[in-house]
Amino acid sequence: MNPRLRAFLQLCVLLLVVVVLLILFPAAFRFAEGAARSIVRLWWLVLLLALGIWLIWSAGRKPK
Repeated sequence: MNPRLRAFLQLCVLLLVVVVLLILFPAAFRFAEGAARSIVRLWWLVLLLALGIWLIWSAGRKPK
C-alpha cells in the first residue's frame, strides 16, 4: 500500500467516524451547525486564528 492510498483511506475513515458520531449524538450536530453559522457571521475570527497559527509556525523557523 503506497502512502498516498493510505492517507486517502485514513481521511475516509476519519470522515466516516465524524459522520457516525454526529448521527449518534444530535446535540453535537446542532453545536457544530451553530458554530459553523457563527463562523460565517464572524469570519474575522477565522482570519485571526489563521494569523495566530501562521505566526506560531513561522516564529520557530530560522531566517534564510
